Amino acid sequence: MVSAKLRTREIGMLVFDGFQLLDAAGPIGAFEMPVRGMSPPPYRLSLYSLEGGPVRASCGLSMMTEVLPPGLKLDTLIVSGGEGTREAMSDEVLLEAIRDLSQRTRRTCSVCSGSFVLAAAGLLKGRSATTHWRRSETFRRAFPDTNLQADRIYVRDGKFWTSAGITAGIDLALALIEDDLGEEVSRRAARELVVHQRRAGGQSQFSVMQDVRLASGRFDELIGWVRTNLAASLDVDTLAARAAMSPRNFARVFRAETGATPARFVEKLRLEAARQSVETTTLPLQAIAAKTGFGDPERMRVAFMRAYGQPPMVLRRQGRTNSPV
Repeated sequence: MVSAKLRTREIGMLVFDGFQLLDAAGPIGAFEMPVRGMSPPPYRLSLYSLEGGPVRASCGLSMMTEVLPPGLKLDTLIVSGGEGTREAMSDEVLLEAIRDLSQRTRRTCSVCSGSFVLAAAGLLKGRSATTHWRRSETFRRAFPDTNLQADRIYVRDGKFWTSAGITAGIDLALALIEDDLGEEVSRRAARELVVHQRRAGGQSQFSVMQDVRLASGRFDELIGWVRTNLAASLDVDTLAARAAMSPRNFARVFRAETGATPARFVEKLRLEAARQSVETTTLPLQAIAAKTGFGDPERMRVAFMRAYGQPPMVLRRQGRTNSPV
C-alpha cells in the first residue's frame, strides 16, 4: 500500500536571520529517516532563504541555504520560528514570497513562532493555529482573527499545519510523514530518531510534572505509584500511609516539595490522563472517568470545565479535527 503512494515530494524549509536552529533541524532530521532505504526516495529536502547563502540562527551558528527562486513549486513549505520572527513579520518581501509560494504548495506549515510569519502574511486569517506557549498571548493580541489553540502540539486546518515550540516540529514532521506514507513508516522514523511515536496533535504542550517544582526526589516513588493507580482512593490518609508519614506532616511537606496540595496534585494527574484518553482514544467517557479516578462522567466534566474551559466531548472533537487522518 505504501509503495503505491511512493513519489518524491519536495520539502522546503524556509529560514531567516535569527531562526531557531532546532525548528529547522528537527523536521529535516525526521524527513531524512524515510529516505533511507526507500526507492524512489519519498522526500527531497531543501533549505531556503530569500537571498541564499549562510543564514545565522539565534544560537550564533549558520546554515547554508539555497536562494528562494521565483516560481518555485513545493509539495510542502515549512517556515521556521525563532527570535528572528519579530523582524520577519515586518519584511514585506519575505511575506509576499511566502504568500506566493503557498499558492503552489500542497501544504504550508510552521514550527514554533513561525506561525507569526504565516499569520503576518495573512494565511491564517479565520483559521485555527498554534504556536509556542510563551508567545501565545502576544499572538492573540496581534492576530485576533486567528483561532489560536495555544495548548496544542500541532494544529491542522486544511492545507495549513502549525506546531508548538521547537521539538514539536519533530511531532509535526512525523504527522506529515504519516499523512504521506502511513503510520508504520512514521513509527519507523520515530524509532530511528529515538523519540516517542508522534504525540497526537490535540495533546497538551504541558504536563503535570512540568508544572510543579520538585525540591528533591523525596516523593518520586509515591508520584510514580499514583500515576499508575489513578482509579484508587488517593486521599491524604492513603498517600501519607504510602509515604510512611502522618497525614498532617505529609500534607505540609508535600506542598513544600511540589507547590501543590496532595488533592490538587492528584486532580492534575487525573485530568492529564483523562484528557489524553479523551483526545486519543474512542473509549466511552464512563470508562475514562472510571479508570482515571473521577468515578463518573459528570464529575469529570466539571473538572474539565474548571481546568480547560471545555467539556470532554468538545476536546475529543477538536482532537479528531487536528488529527492528520
